Amino acid sequence: MAGVKYELIYDELKKKIEAFEYNFQELLPSENTLIVTYDCSRNTVRRAIAQLVKAGYVQSLQGKGVRVIYEPQQQNSFTLAGIETFEELAKRNNRIPSTKVLIFTDLIADESIHRRTGLPVGSELYYIQRVRYLDGTPTILDHSFFLKEVTKGLTPEIAEKSIYHYLEQDLGVSIITSKRKITVEKATDADVIHLDLDLNEHNCLAVVSNQTYNSDGVMFEFTASRHRPEFFSFQDTATRTKPSF
Repeated sequence: MAGVKYELIYDELKKKIEAFEYNFQELLPSENTLIVTYDCSRNTVRRAIAQLVKAGYVQSLQGKGVRVIYEPQQQNSFTLAGIETFEELAKRNNRIPSTKVLIFTDLIADESIHRRTGLPVGSELYYIQRVRYLDGTPTILDHSFFLKEVTKGLTPEIAEKSIYHYLEQDLGVSIITSKRKITVEKATDADVIHLDLDLNEHNCLAVVSNQTYNSDGVMFEFTASRHRPEFFSFQDTATRTKPSF
């Protein structure tokens, strides 16, 4: 129950920061005030604040309190620290999401697919190509490979909504880790067509490749997301550790 409580506190404080109830550089209410407000333990408040720090919303200042460092992004902002669905991304950026499935088919992984994705040779896969829209504008072209033994029952209808929601809620899959690589690549004909690119402005785009693992350590997904440049930015929050020398 404590875990649920700290997540609820985190969500509420995060929403208040995004709504500017707590402004940039303003201090959050004191730890003692939050304990009384949310009727919880000190440890629960500290776990919620730690999540806000990790997400880049606040900074803890020794002896001073917790300061808001969140500022809204002009472009659609993707996080490096967490794993979120397209719908969660859209909600966080105050956008309306929609998805169009272009290709949904079965494949057997050969050497070429294995080298590209890391999925085992001979494994049964779903291959899905989707265009992701924000406020009606095509912004991402996804090329996804899903391991059938983990993602049984996928359909084009599910792929147009949220595959992760289906995996977590219907199949009980725990999505734990995602290894990411970000590259800049030349636009393909498919990119130009489906993302409505103007090659006079953009002949390259950002490609984010994800290898995603479940709680058993099984890699069940490889997705290469090809992002329209003018709608793309990644954000992260980093801390510096003093060198030991």
